Amino acid sequence: MRNEPDFAFLRREMVERQLRRRGIEDERVLAAMGSVPREAFVPPRLRRRAYSDSALPIGEGQTISQPWIVAAICQALRLRGEERVLEVGTGSGYSAAVLALLAREVVGVELQPRLAARAKRAIAELGDGNVEVVVGDGSGGLPDRAPFDAIAVHAAAPAPPSALLAQLEQGGRLVAPVSSGAAEMLTAFRRDEDRIVSEELGPCRFVPLLGEEGFSA
Repeated sequence: MRNEPDFAFLRREMVERQLRRRGIEDERVLAAMGSVPREAFVPPRLRRRAYSDSALPIGEGQTISQPWIVAAICQALRLRGEERVLEVGTGSGYSAAVLALLAREVVGVELQPRLAARAKRAIAELGDGNVEVVVGDGSGGLPDRAPFDAIAVHAAAPAPPSALLAQLEQGGRLVAPVSSGAAEMLTAFRRDEDRIVSEELGPCRFVPLLGEEGFSA
């Protein structure tokens, strides 16, 4: 059996080469990305590729996002440490583990029960006690637990997600990829009193958001 890579070294390299050099400037985000072991959230056969500059398959037709995308979403949320965060499309649990280091509380919603179970195990093994993962249709959010200070969406919505935007606290931010024809645009939204202000962050590629407020399966 081959020796495993030096994951700590690869993680540091990922932070410097993939994140800092490509515009991720929030030191809290860089520190969180440098702390969470990405290899714990990918299938065993892909552990050696955990820090590659790409998305990786995790089963059930889903992927763990490219590290830069996770960092870009976290940076755009502008978290300071006291927020309640809703995460839609928890997948492997990796981004929830990163968010756990940036916010007070994280609630992740995952449509696929097997992925949710794996995410719960991986997060529990890290000892992140401020993350809860629930199974359900996250496209409509969790209205009974709203409002949230921040919402991170890890799947491409067919349009600005109105049900999720309605669950933002005043001044809260939502970051989501929004489909536009053959491409997706990572977009940040902010609730400003009675209006929503949006900012396009750049093109991206995500799996589709499935559910009542997303695409049909």
